[in-house]
Amino acid sequence: MTREQYILATQQNSLPRTEHPQFYPVGIYGWRKRCLYFFVLLLLVTMIVNLAMTIWILKVMNFTVDGMGNLRVTKKGIRLEGISEFLLPLYVKEIHSRKDSPLVLQSDRNVTVNARNHMGQLTGQLTVGECNFTVFYLCILGTEGAVFGHSVETPHIRAEPSQDLKLESPTRSLVMEAPRGVQVNAAAGDLKATCRKELHLQSTEGEIFLNADTIRLGNLPVGSFSSSSSFSSSSSPSSSAPRQTIYELCACPNGKLYLSPAGAGSTCQSSSNICLWS
Repeated sequence: MTREQYILATQQNSLPRTEHPQFYPVGIYGWRKRCLYFFVLLLLVTMIVNLAMTIWILKVMNFTVDGMGNLRVTKKGIRLEGISEFLLPLYVKEIHSRKDSPLVLQSDRNVTVNARNHMGQLTGQLTVGECNFTVFYLCILGTEGAVFGHSVETPHIRAEPSQDLKLESPTRSLVMEAPRGVQVNAAAGDLKATCRKELHLQSTEGEIFLNADTIRLGNLPVGSFSSSSSFSSSSSPSSSAPRQTIYELCACPNGKLYLSPAGAGSTCQSSSNICLWS
């Protein structure tokens, strides 16, 4: 480019332009801007509502650093105070109540407690509503034992080693029934059956078998024998008569047993006053 051309070009650029300049807007305008403001306002309202709901839930549920409401998280586990309601099954290892209050399990239908082994198999079940108690091995360690308000069905009842087994009904009767037999065994001790009134041993079809080296019947009434067949009931022989050491066991027609002084022959008489007044 020559000098003249450069000067001419610079002079043309310095001349004022008569046409209007064009401006290009930068940003969001129109309906887009209004939609953006609407979404921002909606998001703000949603955040405020969520914050208010969170504060309300924290206040209603009584969330604290230690837990939620009556639920407290401790080092030993979870502690519940007051009445708690479980809508689904509860899996726990131990349930304890406070020292000064009992533990109450309540349900509108029944309360079922299941015990399972490491394989998940059912080993024990306690259903309170239906009064069913099924376990493979039940051990009662309380000093007062256990109280059952209704019948108990079990194939085996035994006490701990070196402990006594006592079955008692304080106000009613105690009944043990089995379709094939009831066996009571004391392998290394005595077996005692005591009652206040009468003790009945009854077999409807079979017999009563007593098998022992020595069978003793204590406190039997003793009658006296005379040649005139007169009997009188006395607990001890006369002081002038020799000491009687051998007696004969007699049975009345009604089955009552009594002792009669042994003689050369039988001294038992059905007309004895012991049989007449029994």
